[in-house]
Amino acid sequence: MENLNWSELPFGYLKTNYNVRCHYKNGNWGEIEVSSSETIDIHIAATCLHYGQEAFEGLKAFRGKDGKIRIFRMDENAKRMQASSRKILMPELPVEKFEKAIKKVILLNERFIPPYESGSSLYIRPLMIGTGAQVGVKPADEYLFLVFVTPVGPYYKTGFQPCKVCIMRHHDRAAPYGTGNVKVGGNYAAGLYAGQLAARQGYAAVLYLDPKDKIFIDECGPANFFAIKENKYITPDSSSILPSITNKSLMQLARQEGLSVEQREMYIGEIPTYEEAGECGTAAVITPISQIDDLDQSKPYIISKDGKAGPVCRMLYDKLRAIQYGDAPDVFGWVTVL
Repeated sequence: MENLNWSELPFGYLKTNYNVRCHYKNGNWGEIEVSSSETIDIHIAATCLHYGQEAFEGLKAFRGKDGKIRIFRMDENAKRMQASSRKILMPELPVEKFEKAIKKVILLNERFIPPYESGSSLYIRPLMIGTGAQVGVKPADEYLFLVFVTPVGPYYKTGFQPCKVCIMRHHDRAAPYGTGNVKVGGNYAAGLYAGQLAARQGYAAVLYLDPKDKIFIDECGPANFFAIKENKYITPDSSSILPSITNKSLMQLARQEGLSVEQREMYIGEIPTYEEAGECGTAAVITPISQIDDLDQSKPYIISKDGKAGPVCRMLYDKLRAIQYGDAPDVFGWVTVL
């Protein structure tokens, strides 16, 4: 702890003291257990290893200027994990047990919550896996829910700075009516190859188009996409997009600030009309997008003429972070104070 430079933390895994676990057996969830081990012992025929019965979440806790700990919208994460569980036939963890586990693991690792002035936070990773042994393709009868935490810095080293993204039509993140709208590991595995290709060419992420017709904007790598034009906050509506809790929060803030909010199909031909654009999610909050390159058509779309973040992206970013850190009133009831 003495050697940690809180202001220079990477967005990566750092060992903390404890994690919490809860087992599902015989049709019931057990009690929350505390562990100091970084490993789990699972059967070689566990369904998570063979058939992808796995779902996870990501949320953060923040140390405010007043020293208090604030957790951002954990009830939404609990409900989204339930939605993921329903989709891949895992038992739903009650919201109350989810929240109890989150609070417990935070307090057990309180010394790892970065100080207010560092700009860093405590990342919280809930995970549910099928642990019961199956050889046939069917759901397990036993599951493990666990939560670990780690202190993190900004998702991108440059912080709140505009980035370039690219369109690759020959890669899909998820099928139209598959698991794209829930938070399961397979969606992220499906995007690793394209993401690596994009990174090698200097792009922060792949801006995926709809997997059916390739004419509408879908997700932006592991994040939701949004654009600003004519005093409107516009974000895609699709059956293959994960409902981002950050995006949901930004839409509410946008309405509060007098912007119209549209959640609809976003035609690729509309890109030149965007005044601002960004990707949003728990890890980065907002990453402004300065340029979108259509690699298949060798066509660049310049969003930011001066290479800087636009005023609406900056305003929304500052307002959301102010609520998360306790610097602004939580008029929406998003924050749980420990």
